[in-house]
Amino acid sequence: MKAFLYLPFWFIKTRIFGKKSPLQTVIFISDRCNLQCKHCCVYAQKTVTTKSYQQIAAELRYSYQQGARFVDFEGGEPTMWRDGEQDLNSLIALAKEIGFFSTTITTNAVMPFAGNHADAIWVSIDGFGACHDQIRGEGVFERAIKNIEQSGHPNMSINMVVNALNYMSVDETIEFAKNHPNIQKISINFHTPYAGTEHLMLDWDKRLEVIDKVIAYKRKGYPIMNSVSGLKLMKHNRFKKYCWVSNFILVDGTKSADCGGSALGLCDRCGFCMAGEMNSVMNMKPDTILAGLSLRR
Repeated sequence: MKAFLYLPFWFIKTRIFGKKSPLQTVIFISDRCNLQCKHCCVYAQKTVTTKSYQQIAAELRYSYQQGARFVDFEGGEPTMWRDGEQDLNSLIALAKEIGFFSTTITTNAVMPFAGNHADAIWVSIDGFGACHDQIRGEGVFERAIKNIEQSGHPNMSINMVVNALNYMSVDETIEFAKNHPNIQKISINFHTPYAGTEHLMLDWDKRLEVIDKVIAYKRKGYPIMNSVSGLKLMKHNRFKKYCWVSNFILVDGTKSADCGGSALGLCDRCGFCMAGEMNSVMNMKPDTILAGLSLRR
């Protein structure tokens, strides 16, 4: 109930009065990971940074004061995070104590995560079976599905980042999400060409084909998180960005009002579909508002 009362207040404050107040914060708690994915350059870093419990606590309080009420813990691989006796559930409990309405983790699901207390869990699945393994490593898909099925968590979804290696697996991954009893929804994003990964960016004509395909599945009732309004905007990326709706706190403690792609001049090639969703929310698109409420239920 607090969330549903807060959301219209937040919208009036931001859309009508122009205050750039985040609704969500994404906190990167460590760049330690247990995979070497082809689209990622984190694992190649010479040093690994892991934040302390106290540092994350300060960042949570900062984000709450800025207006954020939803928090996503990311990595690296967040389930690997420890600080003495504190673990990921300690951070989730602290976020709730501070006043966040819901907590989310994004995981590669290589490690078991049964007993995790997050309100929602997003598992990165970049294609079905061998296609996923081609990007993330041999045997990773099987381990991820095993951990999904053994977790017992009631609110799990998967996220697929479409790139030049896995675009042909979009259909079977969407079908897999629909038919698997432990998966609630699937989110579709596209690879953003950060330095060193430009070759993985999907050809733009192929991207348009994939978006039309995802829209068709969505209209058939498949459990796709993206809204049709948001997906249509991602066809061209020529729309006003409201990426400050999510603030990001990086592993080195840097606080950013957006995902960082703008500083690198990547907005015209952005594949983060929440950009389209944020614009559609600000422009009161009914399907996007309903999708957002479903996501934050």
